[in-house]
Amino acid sequence: MKHPRQRGLTFIGLLLVGGLLAFTGVVVAQLVPTYIEFLAVQKAAQKASAGTTVAEVRTIFDKAAQIDDIRSLTGNNLTVGKEGDRVVVSFAYQREVHIAGPAYIVMKYEGRSR
Repeated sequence: MKHPRQRGLTFIGLLLVGGLLAFTGVVVAQLVPTYIEFLAVQKAAQKASAGTTVAEVRTIFDKAAQIDDIRSLTGNNLTVGKEGDRVVVSFAYQREVHIAGPAYIVMKYEGRSR
């Protein structure tokens, strides 16, 4: 009687796949907070666009940044301009996430108020 050939993962293969999934999980766990902060920065920039002067826009942003624990930039890093009669607040910054040794992932974020 002939047995069908078994297929599947060897123990070494299982360890490699498990290690790869664990590494990916660690990297994603470090990247997600930077994206959450970016969303908070966008929200704060939108709030700040209600200001009428550059100083007021920066103060509004700094207050919102303090509430949302934004550490990547301050009101002084914002570019404040006008389009027609409305104030437009734009920003750009980058975050580095250390992976291992000399390896980093650089996330570049930019946006503006609507």
